[in-house]
Amino acid sequence: MTPVTGLPPTMADRKDDVTPMLSQYVELCEQHPDALVLFQVGDFYEAFCEAAEAVARVCEVTLTQREDSTGEYPMAGVPIDNAASYLEALVDADYRVALADQVEDAEEASGLVDRAVTRVITPGTVVENELLAAGSTTYVASVVEREIDDGERDGYGIAAVDASTGECFVTTVPTRGDVREELDRVQPNELLVADDAPTVAPDGDWMETGIDAELFDPTVARERLSEYVADPDRRFDSDAEGRACGAVLAYAEYTQGDDGPLEYISRIRRHDHREQLRLDAAALRSLELFDNRGPGSGATVFDVLDETASALGRRCLDRWLRRPLVDRTEIDARLDAVDALVGDGIARSDLSDLLAEAYDLERLAGRISRERADARDLRALQATLSIVPELKEIIAEVPALSDHHDRLDELRDVATLIDEAITTDPPMELTEGGVIKQSFDDELNNLRTTEQDGREWVADLETAERERTGIDSLSVGHNQVHGYYIEVTNPNLDQVPDDYTRRQTLKNAERFYTPELKEREDEIFGAAERADSLEYELFCEVRETVAAETDRIQALASAIAELDALCSLAIAATEGDYVRPDLQAADADSGIEIGGGRHPVVETTQAEFVPNDTDLAGGDVAIITGPNMSGKSTYMRQVALICLLAQTGSFVPAEAAELPILDRIFTRVGASDDIAGGQSTFMREMSELTEILHDATDRSLVLLDEVGRGTSTADGLAIAQATTEFIHDELDALTLFATHYHGLTDLADEREGVHNLHFAATREGDDVTFLHRVAPGASSASYGIEVARMAGVPTPVVDRAREVVETTTGEAAAAQSASDDAERDSDASEPAINGTQAGDCDADDVLADALDGQALDADSVAAVATELHELDIATMTPLEALNTLDELRSTLEASRSR
Repeated sequence: MTPVTGLPPTMADRKDDVTPMLSQYVELCEQHPDALVLFQVGDFYEAFCEAAEAVARVCEVTLTQREDSTGEYPMAGVPIDNAASYLEALVDADYRVALADQVEDAEEASGLVDRAVTRVITPGTVVENELLAAGSTTYVASVVEREIDDGERDGYGIAAVDASTGECFVTTVPTRGDVREELDRVQPNELLVADDAPTVAPDGDWMETGIDAELFDPTVARERLSEYVADPDRRFDSDAEGRACGAVLAYAEYTQGDDGPLEYISRIRRHDHREQLRLDAAALRSLELFDNRGPGSGATVFDVLDETASALGRRCLDRWLRRPLVDRTEIDARLDAVDALVGDGIARSDLSDLLAEAYDLERLAGRISRERADARDLRALQATLSIVPELKEIIAEVPALSDHHDRLDELRDVATLIDEAITTDPPMELTEGGVIKQSFDDELNNLRTTEQDGREWVADLETAERERTGIDSLSVGHNQVHGYYIEVTNPNLDQVPDDYTRRQTLKNAERFYTPELKEREDEIFGAAERADSLEYELFCEVRETVAAETDRIQALASAIAELDALCSLAIAATEGDYVRPDLQAADADSGIEIGGGRHPVVETTQAEFVPNDTDLAGGDVAIITGPNMSGKSTYMRQVALICLLAQTGSFVPAEAAELPILDRIFTRVGASDDIAGGQSTFMREMSELTEILHDATDRSLVLLDEVGRGTSTADGLAIAQATTEFIHDELDALTLFATHYHGLTDLADEREGVHNLHFAATREGDDVTFLHRVAPGASSASYGIEVARMAGVPTPVVDRAREVVETTTGEAAAAQSASDDAERDSDASEPAINGTQAGDCDADDVLADALDGQALDADSVAAVATELHELDIATMTPLEALNTLDELRSTLEASRSR
């Protein structure tokens, strides 16, 4: 978090010597030392000294000076009515902003108007509509290490809360790596850590906020949790869960300016990471579920599936995609619902149209509960409740949606109350009338009748007075300062009756009032003022009554959200020509059979997409070779995404799919370094590979793309082969391994569960055509140089690369021939000469001829021949080939010199 202080230390030391207003500002800054305090002064939020400089810089507003008898201080402010954009800029700059509002009426205050911090805005606790994207989530999270007997450590408790919706969940994970996985899935905007204590959470894209370590204390946390749930000790799986949850709830209360519990946070749920398909950061990133890694802002899997009509549905679909299921019964229930909607186009269309009228009930419930909802919010709630009967009618005949039908609580009492109390088009301001219907309350009706009668009498007064006085230009008017008046121009002043009392003198006229007008004025203003006040009181009562039904509103919100998400999946399935997957029983072979599988995103961006089949028996490892750009990575990702979508409860882009229920999807795809973390591309690759080899099971799907390419060819091939053998022999995980190490394909002859696939291509001269079709067997070439030419690499470089390949291929063949001759001679048991086999001299002679007939050391020759044999020339870059040739030549030169 960006550090800031309100006033310099010297100012804080002499706060008793500054003006009362600045003294009040200093006190608020001291109460919120880690926040930038914005202090209401009239219609502006002002900041002073260092805070003013920060506001001016970040918000790009003018830095001015405040001067009084105690000195001169920098000052910057933003208008309250248009504060949202400025607050957003400050939060984006990692500032925690404390809003200090006037908490008493300036006209009624005796002396300095009292101010207090009413809320603290932070990246993880934003609740203001203007600062939130529709359908988004905003979490603040915390992590606590779990302790067992004798001080031993055993896992981590994690808690997160979305202060805008009231969603709160906890979970326990066993390892630090699992902590990172969970946080990457949740993507909190803010992570709480204890002040002066080492953090147990990994670094990430979230802002870390230090809080009082006491908030993590078990006793303190338990007391807070008891205000939210009954019997906290039995509600949570571990002490660490309770401590983490207590801390985030305390922080949420602090930022919302509440001394007690946030009543709308009543749904604290436990997640068990074993009860969902687990996706780590690498999988989320490489499968591009929510973020596209390509240039620009390309489509993601979520974008393709998102046909939701409401913010509620969008958040629900997001949660489902981040936490796919592993329970077959739950998966089938979702698939049944999607299937029913796919088969009933009319119901699907009507449902989507109605859901588009639903407001964000979760956020509405939060604002109502926090007493921050205005009359328009209540009207939005009533408008949403009005569509519930129609929703129920649409799905009444759909058996697969019977559970959702039963959960659609119409809240008729709430809907009726709002409809009877709140005007149809209420103003935003709550204290100036026009909020409550006149018919809702007898006293209000009497007051408004008195006000209306009085205004009608005044409206008729002008005509009556013109007739009585004979002054045709006489007029009756009103202003905020003087109230009602009768205006007579100067030439007609001699006709003014004796009962007129002068109220105001103008340049060309005089203004008067009569006793009866004054009486009516008092009646009108008194009735209007009392009616406005009564309306506010009545509104608060209505809002409080509605707030008491927060749990019911949130339950309804959940049902509507799930309906919208299911409808979205059905629309995506219909428009994308998806099919319902068949899920295998838990005790099945766990193989993957896909007919005509497609990538859900790539197929939407390509004019023609080539579908491909997949047939992986349980424990199979498929080694995939073929040219660059042929579609190997797309193919692997589409297999993973089809499995993931199925466990989300979605239809899948294929002609047919029989799938296992996976526990995890691992991906080692793409190359990127971590400079900040001190990891090279190869080190990061090996770190991700380490996690896979430690954690994958026989119910996992593993995607490996070019493992081992970040080091020497010999080392890389060795790592790739050892990895493949370990996965096959020890893990028995379903695996797709794309590689340019053609030597790896030999494993198909050695192990029954390993087979080769390749992507076909045709070549005519220098032109290569990628067929994007997967076929059995290994590829014969990688066409790297041809791809370089297609990419626009200059012709001289391409031509030279071909020369290098031809040269190195010839030398490798010669060296291999010499090595083979030596091996045959060895098999014939020829006598050793000077510690070597006689046959070795043949290879020596071949290379000696190439080097002016000079003798070479036999060991050096054998080493060079071996390295040439192991080179994967077809996949080397021109620069790698040239460097390798130079190294080999240097080796031979050194041997000759000896």
